[in-house]
Amino acid sequence: MSQDKSALDAVIAATQILEDDERFNAGTGSNLRFDGTTIQMDASCMTSAGDFAAVAAIERVKNPVAVARCLLETPHILLVGDGATTYARQCGYEDYDPTTAGAKSRLQKILSVSEQMGDWSRADLERAWNFETPFREALGTDTVGSVAWDGQTFASALSSGGTTIVLRGRVGDVPLPGCGLYASKAGAIATTGDGEYIARSLLAYRAYLELEKGLSPAQTVDWALNELADSVDIGIIVVNQTDFAGGARHRMAWHGQSAQEPA
Repeated sequence: MSQDKSALDAVIAATQILEDDERFNAGTGSNLRFDGTTIQMDASCMTSAGDFAAVAAIERVKNPVAVARCLLETPHILLVGDGATTYARQCGYEDYDPTTAGAKSRLQKILSVSEQMGDWSRADLERAWNFETPFREALGTDTVGSVAWDGQTFASALSSGGTTIVLRGRVGDVPLPGCGLYASKAGAIATTGDGEYIARSLLAYRAYLELEKGLSPAQTVDWALNELADSVDIGIIVVNQTDFAGGARHRMAWHGQSAQEPA
C-alpha cells in the first residue's frame, strides 16, 4: 500500500476492481431480477475509527461502493433506492447500466427450470438443477469485499448485486452494520453468502467478538463457518494486526497480500 493511502482507500479500491469484473455479482456483473430489467445493488464501508456508510437498492451506477464512501462525508449512514441513486448523481457518478450478457444468461437459466418458478423452494430448485453452471454460481450469492489494516486503522468494504429470486427492493446483509461487515480496534471482518441468514445472525459482529476475545483470524473463520446450517452459503475474510485468513463453506475466491509482498 502506498504510504499516503489509508486502509479505507485500499478496501474501496480493491472492491471497485471486483465490481468492474463481470465474473462477480457486484457492480458490472450484478444479477437481474425476475422482471429481466431490474438490477438493484447494495454496498457498504466501515473503519475501526467508527465510520460507517452504506447504500441499498441503488440502481444504474457503476461502483456502488464508491457512493457508500462518498456518503461518509455526510451525517447519514444509509441511503436507499431512488434517494441513493440521486445522491450518486450529486457525487458526480454518471448513469450506468450494469446489465451484461452474463446476467441475462443466468436469468434465462433460472427461468427455464420451470414455467412456474414461484412454486419452487430454494432447496427443491437446487435438487432439480440440471445446468452445467453450478446452481449457487448461477444465482449469484458471491458478494465481493475487502479488509485491510494500515498500521493504525482497520477497514472493511462490501458490494453485492443481490440475487434473482427476490422481490424488488430486497436488502440483504451487505448494507447492515454488523451483519455483512464489521471493523473495530481488534480487526476487520467481511462476509459473503446467503444474505438473510447472515443478517439474522449478525454474523460479522459476532465473529468480530470472537476475534476480540483472542481467536486468530483462521480460528475466527472456522468459528463463523460453523455458526449456520450446512445448507447456507458462507464465506468470510478476517484481518487483525498480525494475520489474515479467509474461507468458505461453498465456492468462494479470496486472496491476501501484505505490504512486503510484490503486487
